[in-house]
Formats: sequence, C-alpha cells, structure tokens
Amino acid sequence: MSRFATIAIVGRPNVGKSTLFNRLVGKRLALVDDQPGVTRDRREGDGHLLGLDFRIVDTAGFEDYDAATLPGRMRVQTEKAVREADAALFMIDGRAGVTPLDEEIARWLRSEDTPIILVVNKAEGKQGENGLMESYSLGFDNPIALSAEHGEGVVDLFDALRPIVEGFDAAAFEAAPPPVEGEDDEDAPLGPLKLAIVGRPNAGKSTLINRMIGEDRLITGPEAGITRDSIRVDWQWEKDGEVHEIQLFDTAGMRKRAKVVEKLEKLSVADALHAVDFAEVVVLLLDATKGLESQDLHIADRVLQEGRALIVALNKWDVAEDPSALFNGVRGALEDGLSQVKGVPVLSISGATGKGIDTLVRVAFEQRAIWTNRVSTAKLNRWFENAVENNPPPAPGGKRIKLRYITQARTRPPTFVVFGTRTDSLPGSYTRYLVNGMRKELGFQGVPVRLNFRNSRNPYDE
Repeated sequence: MSRFATIAIVGRPNVGKSTLFNRLVGKRLALVDDQPGVTRDRREGDGHLLGLDFRIVDTAGFEDYDAATLPGRMRVQTEKAVREADAALFMIDGRAGVTPLDEEIARWLRSEDTPIILVVNKAEGKQGENGLMESYSLGFDNPIALSAEHGEGVVDLFDALRPIVEGFDAAAFEAAPPPVEGEDDEDAPLGPLKLAIVGRPNAGKSTLINRMIGEDRLITGPEAGITRDSIRVDWQWEKDGEVHEIQLFDTAGMRKRAKVVEKLEKLSVADALHAVDFAEVVVLLLDATKGLESQDLHIADRVLQEGRALIVALNKWDVAEDPSALFNGVRGALEDGLSQVKGVPVLSISGATGKGIDTLVRVAFEQRAIWTNRVSTAKLNRWFENAVENNPPPAPGGKRIKLRYITQARTRPPTFVVFGTRTDSLPGSYTRYLVNGMRKELGFQGVPVRLNFRNSRNPYDE
C-alpha cells in the first residue's frame, strides 16, 4: 500500500492533463505537445500542492475505441488508474466547452466508486467562463476553474484535495522505516535497484516489464514506438524467501539519430536518455529475430559513457533461428564494438514466456554490486605496485615516467586516480593495461572503470 493518497488525472486527449501533472510534481516529467494523444502509459510521480503530499498519476486521453486497438488499450490503462486511485481529477477544456466525449467520460466516472473532482482547465478569459458554466451539466459537485499552464486556481484545487489527502489511511506511513541519514552519499546503504530497459523500437521492452511484474501495467502491441514517456514501475522481486526492491524504467525505443525528425520522438528519446542517467544498471534489449545492429552498439556505448553498468539481453529467444550461432555472433560483436569495457554480460531471455527473467535480475544485482564496489587502499596499492613492477611505464624521449600510488576516488562507477610524474606522457595502451588488470585482479568485470592521472608537483622541475 502506498504511504500517500493516490490521485489520478483523467479526461479526453489534449485537455492539459500532463501539464497539470508536471506542475504538481514540480518537474517536466511527462511529455507535453500540442498534438493530442501524447501520453499513452500511466505515469506516476510525487505530487506536492501547498503542503499536501500525494501520489499523482497522469493517464492517456480517454477515447471510445475497440479494446484491441492502441487507443482502446490506452483506455483500459486509464480505467485501471481510476479504479486504483483514492480520487480522480476529471479534466475538461474550458475553451472548448463540454463535448460529447466529455459527457461519455462523465457517465462512466459516475458509475465508478472513486471520488471525482471536476476540473475545468484553460478557464481564464471569457471563453473559459462559458466552459465553466457548461461543466455543471456533467453532474458533479462545483467545478474548479484552473489554468494548469499558469498556475491559476491551485488554491481551490488544494481545498478540494485536502480532505481526501489528509483523510487517507496513514497506517503505511507510520509503519514505514525512517529515512536513513546521508542516503545520497555513495557509501550509504543501497536502496532499490534502479534498472532501466532500453533498446530499439519494438524490441519488447514493455512486454518484458509486464511479464516481470505479472500484470499488464504497460501498453504493448505490434505497433512500433508505442512507449513515449519513460515510465517507472516499482516492483518486489522474491528469490529464495528474500524480497528485493526494484525500480523498473521502461523507455521509448531509440532509432538512429538521422531517422528521428519529429519533435515528439526527439522528446521521447531525450526522456529515455534521462532514465539512463538515473539508473544504476541498464539492460540493452535486443530483438533476437533481428540480431545486433549498429544502433544497438551506439546505445550501448552511450550507456557506458554515462558510467552505468550494462547488461545485454537477447529477447524473443523462444522464436530465434539458429540461437547458438546468434548468441556467439552477438558476444563477439560486442567484444569488438565495446572494447572499452570487457565482460559485459550477455543473456538470452523471452519477455513473452518469462524464460531467463530470474537470471536477468540476479545478474543485475551482481553487476550493481561490482559497480558500487570499493577496494581497500592497501589491497589496491599492492596490486598497483605489482602491475607497475611487471610492466614498467615507457620512457618516451628517454625521460622516465614514474607512477607513485593509486587511490579510489569514488564508486558508481568505479573511479581511480593515479599519482606520479609526467603522467600526461603516458600512452593510452598503458592505461588500458592498468584498467584490464583491475578488471581481472580486482573484480571489475563488465562495468565501466574510469582511471585518471595526476602529476605530483616538484619545485625543481623547472
């Protein structure tokens, strides 16, 4: 059970639901555009309004289509969001007035048990006033005149939400453990695993997450590019009697940059990259029926450049042709194409059947442990002294490069600093030698390792 009341926003397309969602969470989390139907999956966030804290859910625009169609599947998700919420904000467009679709949505909402608050958005000006008067015909209590874009009417919205939020059963809040001081510190205890799923369009990312959590939480289908927003789903993975907290991030498919021309797709890709920045471990999902393409390597390289732990998963394994040759081919291509990081895990899974999901999650936790590992200074320098003794640095121009000692500056990703003299003359091949030795001897296989060099200042160098 959530520790806060859950409030859903519902209405027909393009009335301003995502704009209000962004205002309540205080960030531009949901994609906003002038064209209708931008939002497809439910998106959740932590809402704040004049001291009230609650869970806010943005939903797809409600449309009357067959459930087998994409708009129909979007409507099913909206209906679930309303039924699971403690209250719903029913939003209409004050400038457009009450439409036949608004009336249909109102009839449906009146048949539900969820408390409904009628919100008339874009209510500023004379056009908005007319829509406000018309809204009384929908059969709800006094409507709230609002401008989600400009923040007008939030006090009235506060008054309407306050009895619902403050009257919410706070038992979950009282039972929750107190926050750990310094939880943002890199050495603080690890929280839920932040796991992002990325890949090209139609690789099966949403299907995989639905299979993981055991419900149709995300919209799926044969159409490419269904997911637009990056959606976070909280999940508990049970293994050997233990429960592990995970935050899953579904992301929009990433095509080659040259093919991304529409503004909305650019926003979706930027949102997916933001999810990568927030994640600890990233799963690059490949379609096993299509194999590895250059765009997959580009996505993988971007993940590693951001310093995130990476796992490559071959999805749709149950329908792949010649799977053994495919697996070996992908592994070989990754070794060549991602030479900066050796040992990236490659797994075979099926989002449709669930094959390999437990292995995927287990490996994700293992990779996070490597990604957050800190080596003691004594052990680190014992390895370093042996590595330098076995293979001393070169002496370009007859001038010796002296490496004195090494320290681990941080984790997430593992970052090290080597101190010495004339380190700026050290060739890249020697840096790779040291990094490869760390992976082999200190256990940093499969995660990005950053190695920086610092020159010790000598007053007699001049």
